[in-house]
Amino acid sequence: MAQAKPGNMPETKRPPPGRYRAMLAWVLLALVIAFADQGTKFLIGALLAPGEVRPVTGFFNLALVFNRGAAFSLLADAAGWQRELFAGIAVAASALIVALLARHSADRLFCAGLALILGGALGNLWDRIALGHVVDFLDFHALGYNWPAFNLADSAITVGAAL
Repeated sequence: MAQAKPGNMPETKRPPPGRYRAMLAWVLLALVIAFADQGTKFLIGALLAPGEVRPVTGFFNLALVFNRGAAFSLLADAAGWQRELFAGIAVAASALIVALLARHSADRLFCAGLALILGGALGNLWDRIALGHVVDFLDFHALGYNWPAFNLADSAITVGAAL
């Protein structure tokens, strides 16, 4: 049986230089967002009691709310299984996002959006794992209508999706 000669072996594709450094920069941005999210939640938890609402302007309150569901409290009243489901989705999405950051690290706008989504997902994932719920505290309202309370992580996810 003939052996392949080194000159006949197919070349393996190597990532472009700096690709992983760029990816790590995007992951670092995501971690900064996640830590900022956790910091704001800690601060609000120190200022407000659960369920407390503190008016700030005529259209905005700070309100300490615990959300066991997804966006807009979807499935918040479920029996508890949603915690593992949403945590699993966040872990899977985070892995996919890191892979996309590695593949597209030079596409700045795309990666900025992904980093924002990743940071938000990690911030809310931490809440789900550590507390069993997500801490929301930004409460906007106008003309008798209330937008569901949200947090910095949710804002980062929304802006990231828009990018």
